[in-house]
Amino acid sequence: MSIKQRMNEALVQSPLWHRWQRLAPRERLSLTLLGAFLLLVVGYVALWQPAQRQLADARAYFEEQRELHAYLERNTDLARSLARDNRPTLPPEQLQGVVTQTAQQRDLRIESFDLSGDGSLQVSLPGASYSLLLYWLDELQGQGVYLRDAALQRAGDGRVDARLTFSVEG
Repeated sequence: MSIKQRMNEALVQSPLWHRWQRLAPRERLSLTLLGAFLLLVVGYVALWQPAQRQLADARAYFEEQRELHAYLERNTDLARSLARDNRPTLPPEQLQGVVTQTAQQRDLRIESFDLSGDGSLQVSLPGASYSLLLYWLDELQGQGVYLRDAALQRAGDGRVDARLTFSVEG
């Protein structure tokens, strides 16, 4: 017996089917139209309306992003010039002094210095606290000292052996 035949047999034995059959044709038509109307309303409320709302939200977001992009494009040169103008400058001869002084203030022990011909300074800090090192690097950047190269090796819990190269030009 196929599935279709089983479903027809179950439908014929159903009390709802018998009740449906006893209704007048006019009542059946009314209930069928009411069911179709409810199906359309549920389809509109559950599917169409949320889709339209999401579409409107996506269009609004797209327009906001388009306006932001246009604003950024218009002001790119201004932002770059302001970033260059607001950078702190440090004379190259003060690089070693600033690095040494700020390291002492942060309780970081510098083991060795190496000044190169291009004006950069290489520093070695054994067993430095990683968190103190990060704060120190941020402070140095605020004073016009730029980190060119960093080699970090774990030296224990929360500590690193650091070999850093600094310069005064970003």
